[in-house]
Amino acid sequence: MDYRRCAEEIFTAVGKRENLVSAAHCATRLRLVTNDNSKVDMETLENIEGVKGVFSSNGQLQIIIGTGTVNKVYDEFLSVSGMSAATKDEVKAAAAAKQPLPKRMVKALGDVFVPILPAIVAAGLMMGLVEALGKFFPAFAGSDIYSWMDLVSNTAIVYLPVLVAISAARVFGGNIFLGGTIGMLLMHMNLLSAWTAASDPSQIQYWKILCFNIRQVNYQGHIIPIIIAIWLMCAIEKWLHKHVPEMIDLFVTPLVTVIVTAFLTMTIIGPVFIVVENNILTAVKFLLTLPMGIGSLICGAIYPLTVVCGVHHMFNVLEAGMIAENGMNIWLPVSCSANFAMCAACVAVFVKTKSVKTKSLALPAGMSAALGITEPAIFGINLRFVKPLVCGMIGAAIGAAFGSIAGVYGSAYGVTGIPGFLITTDCTVQYTIMLLISGIIAFVLTYIFWKEDAPKTEENAADGKAAKDEAPAVTWKEGTILSPVKGEVILHDQIPDGTFASGVLGAGVGIIPEEGIVVAPCDGEISTVAESKHAIGVSSPDGMEMLIHVGIDTVQMNGDGFEPLVAEGDQVKAGQVIMRFSIEKIKNAGYPTCTAVLLTNSDDYENFKVVKTGTADNCETIMTLL
Repeated sequence: MDYRRCAEEIFTAVGKRENLVSAAHCATRLRLVTNDNSKVDMETLENIEGVKGVFSSNGQLQIIIGTGTVNKVYDEFLSVSGMSAATKDEVKAAAAAKQPLPKRMVKALGDVFVPILPAIVAAGLMMGLVEALGKFFPAFAGSDIYSWMDLVSNTAIVYLPVLVAISAARVFGGNIFLGGTIGMLLMHMNLLSAWTAASDPSQIQYWKILCFNIRQVNYQGHIIPIIIAIWLMCAIEKWLHKHVPEMIDLFVTPLVTVIVTAFLTMTIIGPVFIVVENNILTAVKFLLTLPMGIGSLICGAIYPLTVVCGVHHMFNVLEAGMIAENGMNIWLPVSCSANFAMCAACVAVFVKTKSVKTKSLALPAGMSAALGITEPAIFGINLRFVKPLVCGMIGAAIGAAFGSIAGVYGSAYGVTGIPGFLITTDCTVQYTIMLLISGIIAFVLTYIFWKEDAPKTEENAADGKAAKDEAPAVTWKEGTILSPVKGEVILHDQIPDGTFASGVLGAGVGIIPEEGIVVAPCDGEISTVAESKHAIGVSSPDGMEMLIHVGIDTVQMNGDGFEPLVAEGDQVKAGQVIMRFSIEKIKNAGYPTCTAVLLTNSDDYENFKVVKTGTADNCETIMTLL
């Protein structure tokens, strides 16, 4: 193969330098980000000698070339294009920057919340249980253990802005400790609680600074203002790092960053959201006066979005006013329908997903929402996957409309979901039907319309055991391929990755591993070791070219959890340990562990055959050329 010619033809087909943003490669694919994919001549690209397939994924143009070859074509491509080598992270970032703004915003929210989900899910579930116990057993609610459990359970929710600030600083590329400082500043104990301020505005005091009146109120329960503030902080910090002399950068940049961010947040960002909250309350009061439940229908649909924005606590003021006026909280159908719909959407994701990690988040998040705490369900599952959020909003809207028409109301406020039965004793039947309507609609719609972006294999294998540094070499016969991994063998068309399943990289098998160890499938030479350590190519003396690709899309893990024990050019014997990897880390990163074992030049052999599926041990014959 003429690597230079291949690179030149690819360069021309993708629109030359003016249409290229960045370029990198993995074990099998050239990964490009272009300015405009419509300028790529796909037909010409697919017909270039050496190109085995082309597809777009997550904003990247991925050109399949094959193990042991792609790195050579990539080197020539850099020479032809005059581009600098980019890491996969840089290509991924460039591709993300070209996504539509709404998609980038949703992704940013997901990136912020994914790391803090365990804290939110645990807190939400515990808060719901503690609150329910207190309502069902009034004597318990006055005990010291209840008070202690309440403190432990609500910490992550009460100080959620601090967790969000730290995580957002990481996502936006700022100093996480400066982000934490801004988060704690906006939650300072000297500031009046936002919940108290909403209930009794007369307690609010102000600082007079320049021409601004700054409210001495914290940002409890707010999410979007915190994220905007940290995005601003990161932009300021990066600008200062570029312009402040290194000699004074260490103390000038953090000082100016914190002061400017705090001032702009408290004088502009915060007040803007206060105006938004007041306008929402005015609109809601008007909507609730509309006949036939139309207003409740609209409110039920938008209520989950107010949770996303962190402004839903303002409705406590509305509910308190209703109770004071006539003892009937008619906002209850909206909040309860929305919470139960978010629960049902989560449960539908739990039932449908094949990802163990997603299941482990969805069920407790749904239980938390059923008990009235929806942040884990919304931020952990529904907003992250979008469609469950939309389906939940539809269920919430219809349930709230029914509740309004049926006359559902509460005798108190602040209690929703299943504990809501305690404050709806005059309309228990209607309340039950309302929850069923909202829940069933949300569940059914989510189950029908939501699909995982990529299929996940069921991962029932045990966690990787401590692998031995050495494994005994075995006798290998030419024309055979031994299992490099112990586990469940499936045909390559069942591998949960479109490229591997299509056979474009060669025929072979997938193996769902039981142990985190890879051995050589034959005698031969290591033809390639992926930069991200997750894939190894092996060439046998009789001409077989094999690719062992551990996990699906694990290139994104950047080598974390993988330990190759060989280098390109090393001679190996069948059964020799060539890699160790962590099954647990792959699962925790959210990727299937299915390992592709492919004969990349299988088209050269008429009699290639898979001879073993099902459970296979290391070094057991799984493919032959006989």
